[in-house]
Amino acid sequence: MPEAASVQATVGDSEFDRDTAVRRREPGVYDADLSAGWTIISAVNGGYLLAMLGRALADTLPHADPFTVSAHYLTASQPGPAVIRTDVVRTGRTLSTGQASLLQYDDEGREIERIRVLASYGDLGSLPDDVRTTAKPPAIPPIEQCFGPDDAPAPVPGSSAITDRLFLKLDPSTLGWALGAPSGNGEMRAWFGLADGRDPDPLSLLLAVDALPPTAFELGISGWVPTVELTVHVRCRPAPGPLRVSITTRNLAGGFLEEDAEVWDSADRLVAQSRQLARARLTG
Repeated sequence: MPEAASVQATVGDSEFDRDTAVRRREPGVYDADLSAGWTIISAVNGGYLLAMLGRALADTLPHADPFTVSAHYLTASQPGPAVIRTDVVRTGRTLSTGQASLLQYDDEGREIERIRVLASYGDLGSLPDDVRTTAKPPAIPPIEQCFGPDDAPAPVPGSSAITDRLFLKLDPSTLGWALGAPSGNGEMRAWFGLADGRDPDPLSLLLAVDALPPTAFELGISGWVPTVELTVHVRCRPAPGPLRVSITTRNLAGGFLEEDAEVWDSADRLVAQSRQLARARLTG
């Protein structure tokens, strides 16, 4: 068997790059370590996991940039060793499609599939500059007028290790939940980046769409809101600097809600969009 190869990060040697690194054991099989530094309560964050799977697919496919990534979260991932298995579904001149699964093992050595992904990759740098859109950047106050976890007088209930990895400044108008007075609007907006100053790239956009507090908090629902399915569309490579992320929920029914996210870069470009279906832990 050939010696395991590490899939190199594309941007520097940041904590995000190190913690999403995968090691090629053989073609289509990668070893990974899920870091406890990216947990929410006790589960590993879904956006972080998607970035790790995205890195493995970038190594598997002839194209490097994720265009669309759809993930089904089957069971909650735990910090520790994992295996990623990838397959090439189709290769073309413009887009290549692959699938990937992340697996872990229980105490008896039985294999448990955590996530299954289908994704299409291409070259974002080759896209034409023509943009026709009615979308507008979210109206978020300047960074110095927004608030992050460090600004709270006491730890926010449910806060987790991932907050130490992120630069996150939330729009005060979406912070009612932290003060015990949720607005009832399914909205969350924030300035977003990585705490070590690493500039965004297509892989970190897969994290950005799933890193804010859930919109369910502003609906008066507390606790973990696990993702069932998440689809991300990466539209272009982001410019250096902080991102603006806006997430909205319009419909909560039967204990499930959707979250629609937009990610804007420092050049006022819509660089990523996503929709996820999540389960709300309703109490009587």
